[in-house]
Amino acid sequence: MYHNPVLLAECLEGLAIRPDGVYVDVTFGGGGHSKAILAQLGDKGRLFAFDQDPDARANAEAIEDKRLTFVDANFRLLQKYLRLYGVKQVDGILGDLGVSSHQFDTPERGFSTRFEANLDMRMNPRGGVSARDIVNGYSAEELHRIFGMYGELQNAKTAALAVVAARANGPLETVNDLKASLQRCVPRGKENKYFAQVFQALRIEVNDEMGALQDFLTQSAEVLKVKGRLVVMSYHSLEDRLVKNFIGKGKFYGEVEKDLFGNDLKPLQSVTRKPIEASAEEIAQNSRARSAKLRIAEKL
Repeated sequence: MYHNPVLLAECLEGLAIRPDGVYVDVTFGGGGHSKAILAQLGDKGRLFAFDQDPDARANAEAIEDKRLTFVDANFRLLQKYLRLYGVKQVDGILGDLGVSSHQFDTPERGFSTRFEANLDMRMNPRGGVSARDIVNGYSAEELHRIFGMYGELQNAKTAALAVVAARANGPLETVNDLKASLQRCVPRGKENKYFAQVFQALRIEVNDEMGALQDFLTQSAEVLKVKGRLVVMSYHSLEDRLVKNFIGKGKFYGEVEKDLFGNDLKPLQSVTRKPIEASAEEIAQNSRARSAKLRIAEKL
């Protein structure tokens, strides 16, 4: 099992699927959401599925459906690849952000604090910088920035200095090397949460997750048809804040811009007043759903 799709029914309802429509799942993963979308499409419907993880490609190849087109790319390249396939506008876009259970549970990927493995954390293991490159190559100031901004560590500066001091004795190669370097920084009784925050910070930096999300959201507003739906599920406050701001203001920071008549200049309108969260029943069956926040918007 790659992972159980979170808030599946709510995602499908949010997309308001038309049988002959064109839809995009920008985080294919194990294909759970995509399979459910295909089940609601007619013969003329189309689904484009994006994912940069080689494991996701294997999952997509197992689905024999001519309506499905798999795109082996980061979702920040949404508009480019849709144009390559001759698609200018779509009826709906779904994004299930973050790391899949499969990625967390594959030790050699280095995403989890639970397993000893090389420090990697790349969503696309075929290129780019790894977590090892960052912990051994970034300055104390740069580590301080990402630990504070992306990990929200209260002692981000202390943690950064601890990593720099530890690597002076030799490179930090593995998950346990990194955890050992930070042992004196961890609040007693909060080891799991602390290391999860550190790993989140490194993973976001490795994959430029905030930059990719901003690129994706901006392009989504451009490729959606009028009345088309954007459905995005996030798992931590940094992601959710960007999604909320873009839907509500048409920008990621600052206040919404207005025209000469005082009308808001923004491409999307929120469909739900508050983010949708999983029920207690779903959380009991799938712990990953606990932190999920689903936001739905419509193109104006």
